[in-house]
Amino acid sequence: MRTIITYGTFDILHVGHINLLRRARELGDRLIVGLSTDAFNAKKHKASLLDYGNRKVVLEAIRHVDLVIAEETWEQKVSDVKKYAVDAFVIGDDWKGEFDFLGDYCEVIYLPRTEDISSTSIKQTLLSAAR
Repeated sequence: MRTIITYGTFDILHVGHINLLRRARELGDRLIVGLSTDAFNAKKHKASLLDYGNRKVVLEAIRHVDLVIAEETWEQKVSDVKKYAVDAFVIGDDWKGEFDFLGDYCEVIYLPRTEDISSTSIKQTLLSAAR
Protein backbone atom coordinates (compact mmCIF):
# COMPACT_ATOMS: atom_id res chain seq x y z
CA MET A 1 0.00 0.00 0.00
CA ARG A 2 1.44 3.38 -1.05
CA THR A 3 0.65 6.15 1.46
CA ILE A 4 0.65 9.82 0.51
CA ILE A 5 0.52 12.78 2.92
CA THR A 6 -0.19 16.46 2.38
CA TYR A 7 -0.73 19.41 4.71
CA GLY A 8 -2.70 22.63 4.68
CA THR A 9 -5.32 24.86 6.21
CA PHE A 10 -7.99 24.08 3.58
CA ASP A 11 -10.11 27.09 4.50
CA ILE A 12 -12.83 28.05 2.01
CA LEU A 13 -12.46 24.81 0.12
CA HIS A 14 -12.16 25.48 -3.63
CA VAL A 15 -11.34 23.73 -6.90
CA GLY A 16 -7.59 24.20 -6.32
CA HIS A 17 -7.83 22.22 -3.07
CA ILE A 18 -9.88 19.49 -4.74
CA ASN A 19 -7.40 19.26 -7.61
CA LEU A 20 -4.49 18.91 -5.17
CA LEU A 21 -6.29 16.23 -3.13
CA ARG A 22 -7.36 14.30 -6.24
CA ARG A 23 -3.89 14.39 -7.81
CA ALA A 24 -2.24 13.46 -4.50
CA ARG A 25 -4.59 10.49 -4.03
CA GLU A 26 -3.92 9.31 -7.59
CA LEU A 27 -0.26 8.88 -6.58
CA GLY A 28 -1.08 6.22 -4.00
CA ASP A 29 -3.56 3.97 -2.25
CA ARG A 30 -4.16 6.12 0.82
CA LEU A 31 -4.16 9.89 1.33
CA ILE A 32 -3.56 11.45 4.74
CA VAL A 33 -4.22 15.16 5.19
CA GLY A 34 -2.47 17.06 7.96
CA LEU A 35 -4.93 19.85 8.73
CA SER A 36 -3.59 22.97 10.44
CA THR A 37 -5.25 23.50 13.81
CA ASP A 38 -6.59 26.90 14.80
CA ALA A 39 -3.79 27.27 17.39
CA PHE A 40 -1.14 26.46 14.77
CA ASN A 41 -2.67 28.96 12.34
CA ALA A 42 -2.57 31.62 15.07
CA LYS A 43 1.16 30.94 15.56
CA LYS A 44 1.59 31.46 11.80
CA HIS A 45 -0.41 34.75 12.08
CA LYS A 46 -3.03 33.21 9.82
CA ALA A 47 -6.77 33.29 10.42
CA SER A 48 -9.37 30.91 8.98
CA LEU A 49 -12.99 31.73 8.31
CA LEU A 50 -13.94 28.21 9.37
CA ASP A 51 -12.67 26.61 12.56
CA TYR A 52 -10.69 23.37 12.67
CA GLY A 53 -13.73 21.20 13.44
CA ASN A 54 -15.64 22.46 10.42
CA ARG A 55 -12.66 22.17 8.08
CA LYS A 56 -11.98 18.62 9.32
CA VAL A 57 -15.56 17.45 8.70
CA VAL A 58 -15.48 18.89 5.18
CA LEU A 59 -12.17 17.18 4.35
CA GLU A 60 -13.37 13.86 5.77
CA ALA A 61 -16.34 13.99 3.39
CA ILE A 62 -14.12 14.19 0.31
CA ARG A 63 -13.72 10.82 -1.39
CA HIS A 64 -10.03 11.35 -2.12
CA VAL A 65 -9.18 11.72 1.61
CA ASP A 66 -8.69 8.63 3.76
CA LEU A 67 -7.55 10.18 7.03
CA VAL A 68 -7.35 13.69 8.51
CA ILE A 69 -4.82 14.36 11.28
CA ALA A 70 -4.11 17.54 13.22
CA GLU A 71 -1.11 19.60 12.15
CA GLU A 72 0.04 21.40 15.28
CA THR A 73 3.66 22.31 14.42
CA TRP A 74 5.93 22.65 11.39
CA GLU A 75 8.29 20.12 12.96
CA GLN A 76 5.84 17.20 13.18
CA LYS A 77 6.14 16.28 9.50
CA VAL A 78 9.09 13.91 9.99
CA SER A 79 7.38 12.09 12.87
CA ASP A 80 4.12 11.87 10.87
CA VAL A 81 5.98 10.39 7.88
CA LYS A 82 7.50 7.76 10.16
CA LYS A 83 4.34 7.09 12.21
CA TYR A 84 2.09 6.57 9.16
CA ALA A 85 4.75 4.83 6.98
CA VAL A 86 4.37 7.54 4.33
CA ASP A 87 5.83 6.89 0.90
CA ALA A 88 5.37 10.39 -0.55
CA PHE A 89 4.83 13.92 0.73
CA VAL A 90 2.83 16.07 -1.70
CA ILE A 91 2.25 19.81 -1.65
CA GLY A 92 1.67 22.68 -4.08
CA ASP A 93 4.64 23.95 -6.06
CA ASP A 94 4.39 27.37 -4.42
CA TRP A 95 6.32 25.60 -1.60
CA LYS A 96 9.00 24.28 -3.98
CA GLY A 97 12.20 23.49 -2.11
CA GLU A 98 10.77 24.16 1.37
CA PHE A 99 10.25 20.51 2.22
CA ASP A 100 13.18 18.89 0.44
CA PHE A 101 14.53 17.79 3.85
CA LEU A 102 11.73 15.19 3.91
CA GLY A 103 13.49 13.47 1.02
CA ASP A 104 15.56 11.62 3.63
CA TYR A 105 12.34 9.90 4.76
CA CYS A 106 10.04 9.72 1.72
CA GLU A 107 9.59 10.97 -1.82
CA VAL A 108 8.79 14.71 -2.03
CA ILE A 109 6.48 15.86 -4.82
CA TYR A 110 5.54 19.47 -5.61
CA LEU A 111 2.37 19.58 -7.70
CA PRO A 112 1.44 22.54 -9.93
CA ARG A 113 -1.15 24.84 -8.39
CA THR A 114 -4.50 25.42 -10.06
CA GLU A 115 -4.24 28.80 -11.79
CA ASP A 116 -6.30 31.83 -10.76
CA ILE A 117 -7.67 30.46 -7.47
CA SER A 118 -6.57 30.73 -3.86
CA SER A 119 -8.16 31.07 -0.44
CA THR A 120 -6.40 34.42 -0.05
CA SER A 121 -7.95 35.82 -3.24
CA ILE A 122 -11.40 34.55 -2.22
CA LYS A 123 -11.06 36.21 1.21
CA GLN A 124 -9.96 39.48 -0.40
CA THR A 125 -12.97 39.40 -2.72
CA LEU A 126 -15.31 38.75 0.22
CA LEU A 127 -13.79 41.61 2.23
CA SER A 128 -14.08 43.99 -0.72
CA ALA A 129 -17.70 43.03 -1.27
CA ALA A 130 -18.50 43.59 2.41
CA ARG A 131 -17.25 47.18 2.30
